[in-house]
Amino acid sequence: MLVNNNFNKKTIAIAVTAALFNFASPTIAQEGDSANSEVEQIQVVGIRGALISAGSIKRDSSGVVDAITAEDIGKFPDTNLAESLQRIPGVSIDRSNNEGNQVTVRGFGPNFNMVTLNGRQMPRSSSLTSDGIPRSFNFRELSSDTVSAIQVTKTARADVDSGGMGATINIETARPFDYDGFKAFGSVKGIIDRSVETGDNITPEVSGVISNTFLDGKVGVLMALSHSERHSHTDRVGTEGWERNRGQNIDTGNIDNGTGSWWAPWTVDLDLMDTERTRQNAQFVLQFEPTDDLIATFDYTIQQFEQKSIMNRQGLWFDNPTGTPDANGTLVNPIEVTDELNFWAWQFLEQTEGDSFGINLEWQATDSLNFTLDFHDSTSKSNPDGINSEHRANLANGAFQLNDEGVMQGVATKLVDFTADFSGDIPSVSVDDSALPGGAYSVSNIIPDLFHTFGYEIDNTIQQARLAGNWVNNSNGPLIEVNFGIQNTEYQVDTRQFGTFAFVTTLNIDELGLEFEEVGDALSEFGDASSIYPFVPRYSANRFIELAQQQDLFFQVPPSLDGVTEETLAAFVSADFEFEIGEMPAYVNVGVRYEQTDVTAYSVLEKVQNLQYNHVEGIQQVFDGNPVAQTLKGDYNNILPNIDLKLDITDDLVGRFSYGKSITRSELDQLFPSTRIGQIRPGDQATASQGNPNLLPYESDNYDLSAEYYYGEASYASVGYFRKNVDNFIGEVTILSTLDDTNGNPLTDPSVNADPNLCPSDLVPDPNCYNRPDQPIINFELTIPTNLATAKVDGWEFNIQHVFGDSGFGAIANYTVVNSDAEYDVRKIDGNRALTGLSDSANLVGFYEKDDIMVRLAYNWRDKFLLQGGNEPTFTEEYGQLDANASYQINENFTVFIEGLNLTNATIRRHGRYAEQLIDAEQYGSRYNVGVRFKF
Repeated sequence: MLVNNNFNKKTIAIAVTAALFNFASPTIAQEGDSANSEVEQIQVVGIRGALISAGSIKRDSSGVVDAITAEDIGKFPDTNLAESLQRIPGVSIDRSNNEGNQVTVRGFGPNFNMVTLNGRQMPRSSSLTSDGIPRSFNFRELSSDTVSAIQVTKTARADVDSGGMGATINIETARPFDYDGFKAFGSVKGIIDRSVETGDNITPEVSGVISNTFLDGKVGVLMALSHSERHSHTDRVGTEGWERNRGQNIDTGNIDNGTGSWWAPWTVDLDLMDTERTRQNAQFVLQFEPTDDLIATFDYTIQQFEQKSIMNRQGLWFDNPTGTPDANGTLVNPIEVTDELNFWAWQFLEQTEGDSFGINLEWQATDSLNFTLDFHDSTSKSNPDGINSEHRANLANGAFQLNDEGVMQGVATKLVDFTADFSGDIPSVSVDDSALPGGAYSVSNIIPDLFHTFGYEIDNTIQQARLAGNWVNNSNGPLIEVNFGIQNTEYQVDTRQFGTFAFVTTLNIDELGLEFEEVGDALSEFGDASSIYPFVPRYSANRFIELAQQQDLFFQVPPSLDGVTEETLAAFVSADFEFEIGEMPAYVNVGVRYEQTDVTAYSVLEKVQNLQYNHVEGIQQVFDGNPVAQTLKGDYNNILPNIDLKLDITDDLVGRFSYGKSITRSELDQLFPSTRIGQIRPGDQATASQGNPNLLPYESDNYDLSAEYYYGEASYASVGYFRKNVDNFIGEVTILSTLDDTNGNPLTDPSVNADPNLCPSDLVPDPNCYNRPDQPIINFELTIPTNLATAKVDGWEFNIQHVFGDSGFGAIANYTVVNSDAEYDVRKIDGNRALTGLSDSANLVGFYEKDDIMVRLAYNWRDKFLLQGGNEPTFTEEYGQLDANASYQINENFTVFIEGLNLTNATIRRHGRYAEQLIDAEQYGSRYNVGVRFKF
């Protein structure tokens, strides 16, 4: 068994009386059980059948529910679940490496949506620091081949897990009792990625499911396996961000932004990245029916995901730019004199492993009463080998003087001048390296600079036990049924964060194998990439670090340990009623959910003993070697009522009203009690961050009003208005604060009044360059998350789905408008409270399906949205992608197909406060899947 030994007695006791959502096992819905019948799966084949099934789920539900169902056994509409979800009104997605990975619903980003697998909360982890400590499920880690349906519940319900302020998304997978007797289905395909430059242009994806029932259908066994590989290439140009009021001799005469502030870029970068991704899924399910009244289900699910990337970057760094900002305050033509070009190398290794063991019992106690008992223990672990998952190294232009022993000493001489132009979609760069004999790209003019290692090891475990009951009223009266239950959820996250940053000036780069590659037609959709840089360096960051280790120049900062345990005890009850209002049938669901959550957060890390001035551009933290644990606790409780009203105005016209209260818990790393100091650069503002375990969850009052007109078997039109009033909005407060060393003395700046004959020094340690009491005290910008004000979000969803008779043609079109008073104000310098992910979105799908031929075109569009808030925001610009797929059914057992994604080679661009403040411009190219699908 894979059940954790630390599952406490309290949880075991509740597990005896615990169970899953009523909709988790739809195949045994009882007569008159409207809650289960809302999600009962209909065996359908083809696009039309899938639309009928999804439309029936939407029409019969008591709240606002949208669904996508499989078009045939083992045939989900898209190979990526997120890319299927984006077809639903109000749902948009985020992409990583041009694959859908997370979803935004009605303007609420991934952390505001609860994703469940067969009704169970699923953990997630990541080894990349850019992902933070994630709560939200990543859809790229799960194959779609065994998925039978996805339901998006946009309104709150008492019997649905809390956490989905935007929506609760339930993924339903196949069960052996879904089928009669023996079934086998699967697919074999080749993934053709046209972007590949290093690796295989065609990679395999294989999946299969075998299911059978025995003993007159009393026992069923199902096994599903999936293996997928993908190689890809990414071209990027961008910056390391923009900072306010940085530079010298800035001409502010043109600025007209109400504040007089200006923003300068840190860098101009050109990246070439090659990626290899492997995903493996497996699921084993055993079902048996020992009596006519009892069904038992045991399931075990495995997920493995690995992604390796090698990236090289040509860049430059604006340490002290000059120039004239435009009217917005953007320094569009920054100038830097006597500096250097930078030659970067990255290597990423992202590994996650997950498994889930579950038991589900459904017992029909009497004709009117049934119980569902469910328990699962699910784990996701990133970076299971416990190593640094990201390595970075840099080389730079420069020349050192040698001492009598031939050892480099002093500070590198910088002889390169450059300027950039940010007025277009991508910048152009002009470099003057005439002062360097042989030029900036001559290896004789390149020296080692620094290395950086970082990453996470995360162990995320969810143990959940649930008992749910359903009582059906078999007598006359408006009451149809009552649902009730209790649930205990223990959510535990333990993390180890790695990170080492050091300047290295004595490495022998002749052993790196440094070469320069011509840029070619990279970023052709944006313009001429050679106008940025003519070359990109090629060498290995891992090799750089190996050489540093061989020369005893490498060191590893001790990892910091952080963790959170959230234990939530919930109880719920709801009732369904049916009556008439003016001869119109009305259906009402009324419920309430109570939750008590206890939070324990801890941090274990060494304290800062000194600061060392180790480089002209860096100040190093020196730790005391004594890890200290800090633990803080918090708790909160919530009462979450809901009411859903459905009115059958006519046989074809349905009206709805819903009210419900929902919550979303804070991001996990916001709860860690530790204080962390950021990288310190001499002369720049020092920063630090601190967690807050007493954060309350976001709390929202949600209102929905909609009308749906079902005018054909697979045709309907709908319009809906929604409004969410959010309290306990979590934002960041920044204060100026001193931080103490291990002796209780405020940290001072070691770069001020340092001995010029001794400092800076990259020796570790070098007490001559430590901070001293006579140096100025550092005032850190300390950022702390806290519950701030309120926010309002409202919007409209328009949807039409039409099938043109028996012609085989059909179309789907939808459009979502989202507005909020929590939108980022770019003319406001600080104190912005803003929701990420708010944007309008639209879909247009056309299809033809007749006889053995199926063809579908799908276009998805998403408007500009805030990707990341804070003092300096990041916006993702509007994006549209065209996908297509076609298939031909050879016979009842075999179908051949081709799928095309991003056919128009759409590109992604992100910027800061204004469009000229480029953050990223990325180009991925199109890709195709060609294969055969089979079923027996």
